[in-house]
Amino acid sequence: MCNLYSSTTAVEAMRQMFDVKPANSHLGNAEPRTAIWPKYPAPVVRLTSTGERELIEMNWGFLTKNISKKTGKELKPAAWNNARADKLNSSGLWKESFQLRRCLVPASSFREAKGQRPATDYWFAIKGDEPRPPFAMAGLWQQVPASLSRDDSSDLTHTIITTSANEIVRPVHPNRMPVILRPEDYETWLTGTLDEAQSLLQPFPAELMAIVQQEIGVLTDLGT
Repeated sequence: MCNLYSSTTAVEAMRQMFDVKPANSHLGNAEPRTAIWPKYPAPVVRLTSTGERELIEMNWGFLTKNISKKTGKELKPAAWNNARADKLNSSGLWKESFQLRRCLVPASSFREAKGQRPATDYWFAIKGDEPRPPFAMAGLWQQVPASLSRDDSSDLTHTIITTSANEIVRPVHPNRMPVILRPEDYETWLTGTLDEAQSLLQPFPAELMAIVQQEIGVLTDLGT
């Protein structure tokens, strides 16, 4: 399960990378984000109602009602930050968004933890000529249900799709890793058929990735 990632690419570079028109970029002068946690805002690329790419901020994690098993009282909403690739067509939480609301989640690295008390934090990135080449993870988005909406929070949320772990991630997190998309597949993910989109949900080649930080208690990726 991915529950921490970074997105440190400058807004203008991000806009160019994802072919977003200036008028469709809504991040302003947002600072690089060295640690993005569930329920917190992050940049997302989605399609507008006219089919153009838009760069916008959304909170991470689809929200659902959360009831205490002990008291029966309603708690703060649960945030589902990951969606399993093999559940997209069967789970009611993901199915409609997979059909209608696919998005790209810009990132610079993601973290997985191994062990307990203390855990070792491993930050994974893709290889390239710069310390943290930007990439995109496959995502879904939705509007927060009216019953869970709050005035002090975004009404849009996103989730990151996970698939089976590749050879570099598996020793740290044996089961899952985020789906990393190649640039040539961005358009297919956003606009392709369900079968075309499903075919992209594969582990990213391990030989194109690297562990860029490995230490106890490293909860930010400074990209150095």
